[in-house]
Amino acid sequence: MFPRRLLLTALPALLLAACSHKDSDPHHLTVAATAVPHAEILEQVKPVLAKQGLTLEVRVFNDYVQPNLQVDQGQIDVNYFQTKPYLEEFNASRGTKLVPIAGIHVEPLGAYSRRWRSIAALPQHATVAIPNEPSNGGRALLLLQQAGLIRLKNPTDPLATVRDIAANPRQLQFRELEAATLPRVLDQIDLALINTNYALDAKLNPVRDALAIENKDSPYVNFVVGRPGAGDDPRVRALVAALRSPATKAFIVRRYQGAVLPAF
Repeated sequence: MFPRRLLLTALPALLLAACSHKDSDPHHLTVAATAVPHAEILEQVKPVLAKQGLTLEVRVFNDYVQPNLQVDQGQIDVNYFQTKPYLEEFNASRGTKLVPIAGIHVEPLGAYSRRWRSIAALPQHATVAIPNEPSNGGRALLLLQQAGLIRLKNPTDPLATVRDIAANPRQLQFRELEAATLPRVLDQIDLALINTNYALDAKLNPVRDALAIENKDSPYVNFVVGRPGAGDDPRVRALVAALRSPATKAFIVRRYQGAVLPAF
C-alpha cells in the first residue's frame, strides 16, 4: 500500500503530469476566448477541425488578464481575444513573452450613450468612461480625438492617457474602468468607449448604436496568441487555417454585419 505521506507529496506532480499529457495530446487543443465574437467564431470551426481529428476545447473568459496568464503558464494552449498593442503592453507589464500568431478580425471600438443621440449633443462636463488599461484606454482617446472632443499632445500615440490630453474644450470628466464593466455603467454616465466584444455581449449593435466608431482601417486586429513556438504546433496551424478560411470569412461578414470585420 502506498504510504499516505508519500501519496500527498506525489499528488501535485501526478496532477501536473496529467495536465501536461492532455496539453500535449496531438488530437486536442485548448483555446481561451471572450464570449462574443471570439468563442462564437471558434464554435464555427469546431466541425472543420473535428473532421481532421482535432478536438477544439473553447474556454470562455470575461476578462483580458486570465486568458494571457493561463496561456503563459501552460494551462491553455493559445488564446484568441486581443490586439497586438494590448499584447505588447501586457508582456511589458507582466514579464510574459507571449507572441502573436495570426490576425483574424477587427472589432471597431465605439462610443455609446443612453442619454444623448449624437456626439454633438454631449454637454459641458459630461462624464466619459474609458477602459482602464493602456492600450484600450489610448485607443479610446484616439477615437475621442477623431470625433473632435479632445486633442492629444501626441495625436498618434496609441498608449496616450488622460494626462496626455492637450485640449478638452467641453471639460469632459473621465472615469477609467475595467473594460468588461463599461456596458453596465451606460445608465450612470454620458458616454462610454466600449470594445465591440463587450458591446455585442450587451446586445449593443456597433453599426447602429455607436455615436462614433473606428473605421475599417483600424490597426487593432485581433490575434491568436501563444507561447514562443506555438505557431509551429500542427494543432495551432490547423486552427489558424480554419479561422482564416473563406467559410469563416463569410460567417463573420454574415453574422456581424459590419460590427466585426475579417482581417484576411
